[in-house]
Amino acid sequence: MITYCIIDDDTASRKMIENIITDCRLGIVIGSATGGEEAIHLILEEKPHVVLIDLLMPEIDGIEMIVELKKRGYNGKFIMISQISNKEMVGEAYKVGIEFFIHKPINSIEVEAVLNRIRMQMTLDRSIVEIRRSLTGLEIMQPEISRDIQRLSVKEIVSQILKDMGILAEKGSKDLVIAMELLINEETTIELPPLKKLYTMIAEYLKEDREDILKEVKAIEQRIRRTVVSALNNIASLGLTDYSHPKFEHFAPLFFDFQDVRLKMQELENNEKRSNVKVNVKKFLQVLYLETLEKIK
Repeated sequence: MITYCIIDDDTASRKMIENIITDCRLGIVIGSATGGEEAIHLILEEKPHVVLIDLLMPEIDGIEMIVELKKRGYNGKFIMISQISNKEMVGEAYKVGIEFFIHKPINSIEVEAVLNRIRMQMTLDRSIVEIRRSLTGLEIMQPEISRDIQRLSVKEIVSQILKDMGILAEKGSKDLVIAMELLINEETTIELPPLKKLYTMIAEYLKEDREDILKEVKAIEQRIRRTVVSALNNIASLGLTDYSHPKFEHFAPLFFDFQDVRLKMQELENNEKRSNVKVNVKKFLQVLYLETLEKIK
């Protein structure tokens, strides 16, 4: 059962959120406070899974409180509550570690949707931990004859994931498929090698001439980055159209830093031609690898 603390100097907002959590059976509210040191002590003592925290409060604002809580060892999830739409403040909130943003005035549908997403994210986090535990120290012994069969299945699995994100037709999708085949067939550790090494592995698979390989590494890096950017654009566009779409709920928090998804959604909504969002390619590849590993079991 997920536990929550609600920190907001507005009594009505706290009560409304608590009622939504209770009525929708989303977990248990184990504490609430108006802010300040009282809120910090409450969170450190109760150690809830999730803290819903107001951005603007009289003693300590939400961003400062999150920084202070992390300094004191709290490692739960944060959801920011605010009516502020200033992009710099919203961006700063994501930088200090919030997972999602709930807008005021409080809307029960948005609160329920956000809390369901964080529940899904926590479930996925636990699944990844379990995958890592189960694979740590495990030696996969397979006959040489089975490798071609495994490679085909890896290709099919990765292709389906890329198709679901709408990027199978991108030039970098071929590089992503090869990367996953090489990593799995070489029985790599759960953690990926440095990106440059991974790109070199792909280039050596594609090329024989050393000079061509050096050029190909840079080309692969650019193709994969463009493909991941395209995936982010597709997922963010999907979120703007339907925030509760299953693909958005699955891919947005899993393959990307959710603050990047939110910022990209804002850029698309405002028709901004120049993007300030930097994609986390390493995270994308790591999750793609773990997802593929899980599906070939």
